Amino acid sequence: MSSLILIPGLAADARMWQAQLDALASPWRPRVADAHQQEDSIEAMAAALLAQHGGELVLCGASMGGIIAMEAARQAPQRIRALALLGTNARPETDDMRTLREGAIVQFARGQVREVIEPNVALAFHPDHAREPHLVQTYLEFVLDAGAERLIRQNRAIMARPDARRHLPQLRCPTLVMCGDADQLTPPDCSHEIAALVPGAELVLVPRCGHMLTMEKPAEVNAALAAWLARVA
Repeated sequence: MSSLILIPGLAADARMWQAQLDALASPWRPRVADAHQQEDSIEAMAAALLAQHGGELVLCGASMGGIIAMEAARQAPQRIRALALLGTNARPETDDMRTLREGAIVQFARGQVREVIEPNVALAFHPDHAREPHLVQTYLEFVLDAGAERLIRQNRAIMARPDARRHLPQLRCPTLVMCGDADQLTPPDCSHEIAALVPGAELVLVPRCGHMLTMEKPAEVNAALAAWLARVA
């Protein structure tokens, strides 16, 4: 059986996947990757993931995790049994976003992590969920736990990310693309583009949901993943 690897987004860890770890435990027993915590580029993160997890893989990546998953599929297509790409973006960095990230990096370097991250809650979550204390607290905890150095390193990796659109049409593995319909960080048109580029890809839009779809709408995300994984298996 293929190994199911869950890949967190920028500054995230297993806490963003808790609902999926529970729901998909049988029969998949998923593992959460941590290659994004050690390496300095998307290419190196993907290579480290492939080195750490042997055999045939089903990769499920959210946000930056989806970018890493797409790069892993480019590096080792023969090892990727299937891909699930959640709230992610195949495009390279835009000039506007590069400017915003550079400004955030300056603040991180000054130790102003909370000052940058707390306002980001309104962008990360749908308004329905940005008022849920337990969701917001969990999000703030894992991002703040990541610390300034990791935030700087991962933002720089995102800024230098490759244009995945160049290789997506060559993918031949089953691919699920999922996005919150109100995602402000990777809007649905990013997911529509990925699904249009990957032959045979399935697209799921999660209603009344923002960027943190694994936390905001776990029941819907888990149902879609479970049904897709059953078909993959």
